[in-house]
Amino acid sequence: MHPPQTRCLILACGNTLRGDDGAGPWLAAWAEERFRDQAGLRVISRQQWTPELAEEIAQANSVLFVDCAADASPGQVRLIPVTPGSDTPAPPTHHLGAAELLALCHSLYDSLPRNALLLTIGAGSLEFGEKFSGPVQAALPDARALLEKTVLRFLAG
Repeated sequence: MHPPQTRCLILACGNTLRGDDGAGPWLAAWAEERFRDQAGLRVISRQQWTPELAEEIAQANSVLFVDCAADASPGQVRLIPVTPGSDTPAPPTHHLGAAELLALCHSLYDSLPRNALLLTIGAGSLEFGEKFSGPVQAALPDARALLEKTVLRFLAG
């Protein structure tokens, strides 16, 4: 028997010991606390996205990928659609990007979520350490608000 389908899956990625790269896991932890009693929501945070996550995506109506972005201005918050195999850039430290995970999900399970978005915060520093740079620290409230709005929309529909 398969578990019930997830209405909203949050897949966060990042290394909490590499400065701003920890923004994804930080937002995932915040979301777990904020939505702890919410049915239909699943939060998974990993240091990198790996192929087995395609099965989780196949069971989700909507997926919100959360990560830092080395190609954006420090602290810049973006929410962009993701399609399988699109040109969505993945930080070089992660083995699979969001687009590749969607393509793998489609290939293995002949399934795609109804909605797939990528929420990123531009990285200011990826140096070793557990503190965020000033621009990322300042962007966290906006990123939280955007994450919350997106999750509530996904859960409603």
